[in-house]
Amino acid sequence: MTTPPLVRSRTSSARPCTAGRTRVSTYNPAPSDHSLANPDVRRSNLGLALRFLRDHGPRSRAALATDLGVTRSTVSTLVAELAERGLVTDGQVVQPAVGRPSVAVELDGRGVCGIGAELNVNHVSTMALDLRGEVVAERKLALDARSLDAEQVLGHLVDLVRETVQLLEQRDALVVGLTVGVAGLYDSTNDVLTHGPNLGWYDVPVGSILRRSLDADYPVTVDNEGNLAAAAEATPGDPLRQDILVLHGEVGVGGGIVADGRLLRGSHGYAGEFGHMIVEPRGRRCGCGRQGCWETVSGLRALLERAADPDDPIRNPGMAIDDRLCELNRRAGLGDARTLDALEEVGAWVGFGAAMLANALNPATIVLTGYYAAVGHHMQAAIERELGAGVLAPDAGGTRVVLSTLGFSAAVRGGATAALDAVFTDPGCVPRRTTTSGATA
Repeated sequence: MTTPPLVRSRTSSARPCTAGRTRVSTYNPAPSDHSLANPDVRRSNLGLALRFLRDHGPRSRAALATDLGVTRSTVSTLVAELAERGLVTDGQVVQPAVGRPSVAVELDGRGVCGIGAELNVNHVSTMALDLRGEVVAERKLALDARSLDAEQVLGHLVDLVRETVQLLEQRDALVVGLTVGVAGLYDSTNDVLTHGPNLGWYDVPVGSILRRSLDADYPVTVDNEGNLAAAAEATPGDPLRQDILVLHGEVGVGGGIVADGRLLRGSHGYAGEFGHMIVEPRGRRCGCGRQGCWETVSGLRALLERAADPDDPIRNPGMAIDDRLCELNRRAGLGDARTLDALEEVGAWVGFGAAMLANALNPATIVLTGYYAAVGHHMQAAIERELGAGVLAPDAGGTRVVLSTLGFSAAVRGGATAALDAVFTDPGCVPRRTTTSGATA
């Protein structure tokens, strides 16, 4: 893989260090220039070096200079500043095939964290990741969002965020941003959830309510949960994760499209509302008001209604969703006919809709997240059968189906990753560390 060289001085103004829209791509090609005198050049080059270490792992300074196409002195200057900001550290000793051993540079960032959060029908949750992508703190609260008003649900989420921030402060970690995923159509221009049928929310200014309640000194961004789940599944450097279709199943069904490593949002950011494709025109009415949407036959509600009677505990929205799915898996494992039939039928519907999308997009991989990942091992055969039958191209167009290892944490992890993106874009947003005397370290 060829890495673009460092950037030339520009006259454009610096971008603010805020967690903006989710970005999946890693590098932006630019002309070569080894000068670091211009602040814009230095900022861009710091970000390029940091992203390279994230995507390719530890490197010696000499190897990093070669990878980036710059001199060793330039790399030494960049690494020194990244270290002063607590973003990189010295790792293991590297023994090259020829020459003397050297010390590898690797991501540090244990003192820098991004927070992701999720608002959904059955729960609110938070997750904090450090710069290495390791989970530092995680919180989740089961609730029935439809039985509460928006202010109450957002209040519960605010409490979880504050608990998470408190834990990070105890670790002396800097919070660089919060990105919240919400189920429904989110107008990022006006910062409003315009249409959240499964929540029962319409035209709710989620972002402004959260900012007012948190009064935080870090940026707070809101996005569709499916977009964040897709961003979490698009692994930089993995060729099988550069053209993917992510299907995120909860009460509703959404997801995201990643093409050539980039998340596709559409002209107004509404792409990925797969659950509202009409697949059964005379079917049941959807929460959106239309009839026969895909999520009415492939969402979690459809599965639970097929698998259990109304008074069964797994139909109780107050029961944690993980517990409900664990019980479904237990019953399926015991060979319960009703549970297995429900999983087979819903799996077939998932495959039916996936085939429609695969005909249009021809992804390399379909990644199943949310509840699909939790019970997907019971559904995968039916999904692949319908995918093969419904895709016109031979062998399903080369599309494979995989279960996410992130499960219900995909969206919240994607939110934390999006919050950290500000640091990888502009490492200068993290202040230099100081000694006890106040001098720069």
